[in-house]
Amino acid sequence: MTMISRPNSIRLAAALLVVGAVACGGSSGDSGDAESNQAQAAGGSDELTAFQLEHGIGPMTEVVEVGALDPAMAQTGEEIFAIKCSSCHKIDERYVGPALGEIAQQRSATFIMNMILNPKEMYERHPETKALLAEYLSFMPDQNVTPDEARAIVEYLRSAAPGDAE
Repeated sequence: MTMISRPNSIRLAAALLVVGAVACGGSSGDSGDAESNQAQAAGGSDELTAFQLEHGIGPMTEVVEVGALDPAMAQTGEEIFAIKCSSCHKIDERYVGPALGEIAQQRSATFIMNMILNPKEMYERHPETKALLAEYLSFMPDQNVTPDEARAIVEYLRSAAPGDAE
């Protein structure tokens, strides 16, 4: 019993330290320190372009046009999701991370792909993913997904969304 609760309490303490560092970082007032300035910026939004605020930060620097749902690509995306994402995400319920059933209706394909492809920088700089970290207390790890695989995952998420897909 002690062996089970101790690792959980250590993980919780580590998560709280990370969240505290993200939320409280950079209070030294040294205006010459770029990291300090970045941490002090209100959500980091003053550093981001309008494109980055809407579509995320990462390798996708142009809007990804999705068009009509591609069932074959969605099937491929479902297989990748099952291997790389389902241990933390479910479609219709909160798990380690948020439920993703409606994400394709809430976020652009470009944002979703940037989150998949560049989670570390998204957590460090994007105000909405910082808020997710504060709520879920868990970082999304880099799963070494290629842009084509990320696009297939987006297609799967579109197919899994209730109602009309994007």
